[in-house]
Amino acid sequence: MPEKPQFRAIKGTRDILPPDTALWNWFEHTAREIFESYNFREIRLPIFEQTDLFARSVGSDTDIVSKEMFTFRLPDGSERLATEGASSSQTGEQVSLRPEATASTMRAYIEHNLQALPGNVKLYCIGPMFRRERPQKGRYRQFYQLNAEILGQSDAPAIDAEVLEMLVVFFKHVGLTRTTLYLNSIGDKNCRPQYVELLRQELLKVKDQLGPDSQRRIETNPLRVLDSKLSQEQEIIAKLPRISDHLCAGCREHFARLKDELKLRGIVYEENWRLVRGLDYYTRTTFEVIAEGLGSQNAVCGGGRYDGLVELLGGPPTKGIGFAIGSDRAILSIQESGNLPVLPGLDVFVAWMGEPTYAAALAIARKLRESGVSVELPGEEMKFKKSLNLADKLGARYALIIGSDEVASCTFTLKRLADADQRKLSEYELLEYLESEKRGTRG
Repeated sequence: MPEKPQFRAIKGTRDILPPDTALWNWFEHTAREIFESYNFREIRLPIFEQTDLFARSVGSDTDIVSKEMFTFRLPDGSERLATEGASSSQTGEQVSLRPEATASTMRAYIEHNLQALPGNVKLYCIGPMFRRERPQKGRYRQFYQLNAEILGQSDAPAIDAEVLEMLVVFFKHVGLTRTTLYLNSIGDKNCRPQYVELLRQELLKVKDQLGPDSQRRIETNPLRVLDSKLSQEQEIIAKLPRISDHLCAGCREHFARLKDELKLRGIVYEENWRLVRGLDYYTRTTFEVIAEGLGSQNAVCGGGRYDGLVELLGGPPTKGIGFAIGSDRAILSIQESGNLPVLPGLDVFVAWMGEPTYAAALAIARKLRESGVSVELPGEEMKFKKSLNLADKLGARYALIIGSDEVASCTFTLKRLADADQRKLSEYELLEYLESEKRGTRG
């Protein structure tokens, strides 16, 4: 017989399987709870957009746009193309799988006139992103992010501080305690261009000592040279001019007030003058959170202020700040820290014995599920010992035993598998007991 084809997940993608999916659901549920406590509301965005949206917002000279996007053309007029013998891949609108979510959020903000809403517009989204980069630990070609954005007419430092506070609170709730928050200001349109030109001139003096990527970035985006991880470039970079010494008065005041706000909120941070972020749209505040245990790819969150991005995409003058949390890396860090939450599992395995007991088993399983108890009900009769063995392998907390004696007495035998504690309960007592266990009110 011919061998069956061996289909596998495409390189750079992966399946997230139980029980890991329970951890992911808990992580995302916690994010929703924390973000919504700060009055953020969820937005769900398309997975692909017009390629030009990312080119204009992220920057056509960035590695993301120039090297990493998955881009294709939508079929356009397929019936006409078929009759004319043309290829649908050669025409139609050019689109790309989203490499990040901020640009899509800005597009939605403009398209749906969200600036008409009262106050600041606070949005978050959760979902997959796509970049064609070399897969490595904690980095995939299909990866997942939590994004949060604030859009409005104010750039008050208190808004930046609240975003950072929310971030710190979230990481604390999910047990990411071994983290460092890095903070910087990269100026605005009044002072950054002069600094960028100064940086370019200084880099040209040492161009021959830099690698190919840094040499290319001298012309396209000198700030990105500060991101270099090449060991032979670190001593050179350390001697370059620092943007903190070239901020205009307005940016200096904004950064100073932000630091005052963070102190007021008890948020610990470190200033990092090399933190410029990889995208063109950032202005003033930039920040990053790194976590221990992830090797060189240790950033779990990055973000900053992007005043003017909405205007760049054709919208009204708008201030904005936001961040993206890399779920893959954050969850990996939680797993490697050993600081895992207690996640819900199987509560009850119903061990029914004898055909006459099946109706009672079916009825009680339905009532338990309606009360929020997770139940496994075998579809076929099993021997008692085999039932308990399977219940144990499935990680059930209890075995609910239903035999002829239980049916005759209208009771149920509930056995706690951890210590073999066993008791007979009426239906009312059973439901009350398991509901209280679910609420955590019983030891």
